[in-house]
Amino acid sequence: MAAAGSTGKPVKKAAAGKPVKKAAAGKAAAGKAAPAKAAPKKTPAKKAPAGTTSAKKTAAKKTSAKQAGPAPKKASGKPESHLAKVRRARRINRELAEVYYYAHPELDFENPFQLLVATVLSAQTTDLRVNQTTPAVFAAYPTPEDMAAADPEKLEELLRPTGFFRAKAKSVLGLSAAIRDRFDGEVPGNIKDLVSLPGVGRKTAFVVLGNAFGVPGLTVDTHFGRLVRRWKLTEQTDADKVEAEIAEIIPKSEWTMFSHRTIFHGRRICHSRKPACGACPIAELCPSYGEGELDPEKAKKLLKYEMGGLPGQRLKPPPDYPGRPAPPLGANGSNSNGAAGAAR
Repeated sequence: MAAAGSTGKPVKKAAAGKPVKKAAAGKAAAGKAAPAKAAPKKTPAKKAPAGTTSAKKTAAKKTSAKQAGPAPKKASGKPESHLAKVRRARRINRELAEVYYYAHPELDFENPFQLLVATVLSAQTTDLRVNQTTPAVFAAYPTPEDMAAADPEKLEELLRPTGFFRAKAKSVLGLSAAIRDRFDGEVPGNIKDLVSLPGVGRKTAFVVLGNAFGVPGLTVDTHFGRLVRRWKLTEQTDADKVEAEIAEIIPKSEWTMFSHRTIFHGRRICHSRKPACGACPIAELCPSYGEGELDPEKAKKLLKYEMGGLPGQRLKPPPDYPGRPAPPLGANGSNSNGAAGAAR
């Protein structure tokens, strides 16, 4: 995946974009009177297969020139129109869908209750650490009734690896009791009831609704908010306002998967401190292109998880996941997976 990411969409589009079409149009206009001029214009189109070294260099130069465009436009007082922003946002979603065709929730779960608990535990830690912790938790307390009756001290000890374990134990005990007492032991499948549970906010609720119940929702976590601002799709910093603005430009049917793709991209390529711009498949669509490492080879070294040849965050990933499963807690290398970049 790393190799594909380093030569992704910007290479193809620069090599086979408008310049080639204009050459073809020029040939048609010249007709029979200018055969000599038509031939040289046809040659570059044939010499630009995406896999060749010369094509990559040429495409890289053209792509770099394209990325320099957005900043001067804004400085001249001509901001992007709403329609243009919508089109660009939806194209970003389509491009990311090709790269992260395997995007999924990166928490291991087998039912809505497990996903709800795991999502609450993921605050201020990594999904990897949660996935390494929850097998013992769910073995001891498989249902809301079991969890609600748990000894607080024993539960705290099990949750200790996730950090803030006392507060998390209190939330998990509270939501389990509420599910037992108010919802007959079943996790509710609507936003109103979910956010009424202790420790459950809109982000957590939409993770559960989108992935356990198939109800579309935008998961505005740290990565999501950071990337949609970097893409200039919103300037909001409040999670609810970010959610509202993105909901207007991305089709509702795509909300859940757009969330996954955006979070995947933020964890693997578009890092907070040093994004791997030279390995980004949507570089030509990003107004912030150039903030990170532009050299393709250096950018490759910044890739994380499956794109960097490292294990993923799930101990039990989906069947189409192209990388390796994460190691269990305490296994060699369990903390050398670049997990710090995945914290919520």
